[in-house]
Amino acid sequence: MGDATTHSRSKSSGGQTIRPEEAAHFGQLARDWWDPKGSSAMLHKLNPVRLGFLRAAIDRHWGGDAASRKPLAGKSALDVGCGAGLLCEPLARLGAEVTGVDAAPENIAAAAVHAEGGGLDIRYMAGEIGTLDIGQFDLVTAMEVVEHVADKPAFLAALAARLAPGGLMVLSTPNRTPASRLLMIGAAEGFGLIPKGTHHWDDFITPEELGELLAEAGLEMGEPTGIAFSPSKGLHLSSDLSLNYLVTARRN
Repeated sequence: MGDATTHSRSKSSGGQTIRPEEAAHFGQLARDWWDPKGSSAMLHKLNPVRLGFLRAAIDRHWGGDAASRKPLAGKSALDVGCGAGLLCEPLARLGAEVTGVDAAPENIAAAAVHAEGGGLDIRYMAGEIGTLDIGQFDLVTAMEVVEHVADKPAFLAALAARLAPGGLMVLSTPNRTPASRLLMIGAAEGFGLIPKGTHHWDDFITPEELGELLAEAGLEMGEPTGIAFSPSKGLHLSSDLSLNYLVTARRN
């Protein structure tokens, strides 16, 4: 194993992966999660970029029609660390039978209300993914979550256990680089673009470390794709991995 766990703060005991203070932090943001100008504004800007990567990965993995409006029809999807459903709802619109799991009950409540208002049938559950008996899923996603968990190997093993044979996993997370420390924490949190206390740079994980941990969980990681920022393009997919990156994973 690499030094992924060396850089994390403290592990929880008893196989728990969620730090109570992390759940509480995001629970406090639940009320305006769906406000594109609120505390989750950056996630609203990030979501279309993630969805572009995700849609392409889905089409490649299952050999689907890129023009299809419901490429996940007949498939099940699990979003872990779902917040108030910012990714769950597009997955449902892509045809999937969606389950969202989050550590903060406040987020689950906000997600359920928003989905009902949009006429979407999404199952939401609060709790630890490793302790929930919810079966396996064709698609498993965890976007901007790995950096918030205490025990990364246990968390990734729990995700792997939820992935059905022939399934696809998609993860996104910040990279641990000087650039991410400067821009994502120093600038973004310093100027209020992201709520203060959202990120802890020591918990960020490099692509190499993530690949090793996924391999230990029996998964093979695909080539990472970066999420970069420029004044002209805004947030966009890039070969630059220095800030944030997305990966696919599947069983070996």
